[in-house]
Amino acid sequence: MKPSYEIVVIGGGPGGYVAALHAAELGKRTALIEADFLGGTCLNRGCIPSKTYLKHAEIIEQIEKARDWGIETGPLTLSFDKMKKRKNDVIERLRAGIAFLLKQGKIDVYNGYGFLFPDGVVKVKTAAGEEILQAEKVIVATGSTPAVPPIPGLASVKYDTSDTIFDLPAIPQSVLIIGGGVIGVEFATIFASLKAEVTIVEAADQIVPTEDADAAKLLARSLKKKGIKLHLGAKVLEVQEAADRKTVIGVDAKGNRLTLSAETLLVSTGRRPNVTAVSAVNLEQEGPFIKVNKQMQTSMPNVYAVGDVIGGWQLAHAASAEGVVAANNAAGITDQIDYSVMPRCIYTLPEIASVGLSEEEAKKQGIEVRIEKFDFAGSGKALSAGEPDGFTKVIYEEKYGEIIGVVMVGSHVTEMISEASAFMYLEGTIEEAAKMIHPHPTISETFFEAAVKAVHQLKRKGKPVKQYANPIEQVF
Repeated sequence: MKPSYEIVVIGGGPGGYVAALHAAELGKRTALIEADFLGGTCLNRGCIPSKTYLKHAEIIEQIEKARDWGIETGPLTLSFDKMKKRKNDVIERLRAGIAFLLKQGKIDVYNGYGFLFPDGVVKVKTAAGEEILQAEKVIVATGSTPAVPPIPGLASVKYDTSDTIFDLPAIPQSVLIIGGGVIGVEFATIFASLKAEVTIVEAADQIVPTEDADAAKLLARSLKKKGIKLHLGAKVLEVQEAADRKTVIGVDAKGNRLTLSAETLLVSTGRRPNVTAVSAVNLEQEGPFIKVNKQMQTSMPNVYAVGDVIGGWQLAHAASAEGVVAANNAAGITDQIDYSVMPRCIYTLPEIASVGLSEEEAKKQGIEVRIEKFDFAGSGKALSAGEPDGFTKVIYEEKYGEIIGVVMVGSHVTEMISEASAFMYLEGTIEEAAKMIHPHPTISETFFEAAVKAVHQLKRKGKPVKQYANPIEQVF
């Protein structure tokens, strides 16, 4: 007799295992199917290993910067083997933590490939053979894989993606990155700190093209200071390999021939959904992605989908939030996803973090907005920490002053963006932000300073606002 479950989750990444844990907490008999390691791409080949290496990069930069502060060390040596070991130790510890939580939740875990069939039948192909499960409800969380563009010559060249780049045996002397999005710029930061020559080729006219233009410009300046070469508005026409060197041939933004070569080639041009698990059922799709409603429900009422497989944000925390919503609805509790306050983070040095609408997006929606920006150069904490490059930008609605978007660039902003998120979630206004007391000196004061600056600007233009005490520091 085949095992029967109230909820079966296919995929053990941040969307899947969170959905399974939540379903179990709701008292549902739950199974989780994962073909590879628990934690999915984020834990094993994405967020966690890259952030571990980025911490190494930050330390290297701090050591080099400290020499100008009178703190001198001997020659800096790098052990890539020890770096990889630390990265692996972090991953294994977190994997073990997820396994413990699943065991504690009495969730049955199947190690294999899950395939959904009509009438709630789920087949699991394992190393030992095949198991058949019966599910009342199914949550598909099968994630995505790196998307590789059809560039002539690429198929015959040894290249890396974000899935394989962590397996390099040694630090390369040079790295050529096709794609200047989030993944590309993060790896550029890592390899530049490891003293590799780094070049980015990006088709758009700015790096991280989906983010705020001011943030992208500041990051581009910072990357160039690190020696990273940027070719923006460039088109790749062909890839070749000879004598262990990869060569990219294309045209630059002005139409001139572009020939670039490096020891290592990294292709980071987005991700595509893994939909093989549902190929036997006729789920409605939006392009390559599974189509869902706000309840995370697919075109089949008993099937839900979350994470990269449905497109959208393709962020680990978005997948987890979607997993909770899917589990609630699968358990009979009405719930729906709200993407209006979804923080986005880029872990370069400096970091970029944002939440809500950009100025351009707000204007496209017909919202009358104002913006205010406070530079980190006016922050005592940023100056004393030697990290003055950055800013906090607040976008707020003109009539009522409600904050609808925040962009931060600089040190530790990925930790700070949650303050802005919480403020927006509670529908806070610019005037309320200007009244909220912040500890001094902190970089988080820049959110407060931007708000105070905005209130002063409104007063100068004759808008009636409450009188607030002057901040400790004012830089106009």
